[in-house]
Amino acid sequence: MSQSIQKEIHNGVATLTLNRPEVFNSFNREMALAFQSELDACESDASVRAIVIIGSGKAFCAGQDLKEVTTPDLNPGFKKILEEHYNPIITRIRAIKKPIIAAVNGVAAGAGANIALACDIVIAHEKVSFIQAFSKIGLVPDSAGTFFLPRLIGFGKASALMMLGDKVSATDAAEMGMIYKVTSLEDFQTEIEKIASILAQMPTKALGMTKQLLNESMSNTLETQLALESKLQIEAASSEDYAEGVAAFVEKRKPEFKGK
Repeated sequence: MSQSIQKEIHNGVATLTLNRPEVFNSFNREMALAFQSELDACESDASVRAIVIIGSGKAFCAGQDLKEVTTPDLNPGFKKILEEHYNPIITRIRAIKKPIIAAVNGVAAGAGANIALACDIVIAHEKVSFIQAFSKIGLVPDSAGTFFLPRLIGFGKASALMMLGDKVSATDAAEMGMIYKVTSLEDFQTEIEKIASILAQMPTKALGMTKQLLNESMSNTLETQLALESKLQIEAASSEDYAEGVAAFVEKRKPEFKGK
């Protein structure tokens, strides 16, 4: 396994740690490809029922490693960086039919911020900031930032943040609906573990279908979305977890879902 991505699996939760703390966990090619590989492994591992993405050290992720793109012998070129690094990361995060938590433990800038926003649940502590840093160096937002951020906080607010490159505190991000929750620094790790544990014990198949419905809702008409809801609800109703959930309700006990 690559040293730039560390993976730990415990009680159904896979934690992927972005591990280049000396450069604030910014992505180079090796790290981007390793991250994709680990996401694929989590998707195919039936024992993994929830995924947490976190950074090592003081940052979550500062986006692209600018040293890579300014060193001729290292620079893959922006076409390759986008088509082989960031775009596949975003599509994997949205396609994996398991809940993914972005545990934002430090600054999330540029592509790092947008990778977090593509996750299903984003939790940050009170010392964290989010920055759409692209305009500061003459670039445009990538990693699906222009897709997700306007849908999360509205067109006007997203436009301003992307053009001005303002630093947004975790508290403000939570208030504007950019992220799910902000915690104290002291409670951050406990809250991540608690929510990840809850998700890992829930009906994974139904959560995956919910994720699919949310993805499709971005472009579907009402009629198409209703039809897809019906199709997936019928599938969910035939799952082992549904049978267990109903039995547990009738028997007044806690359900023991298996993710099947």
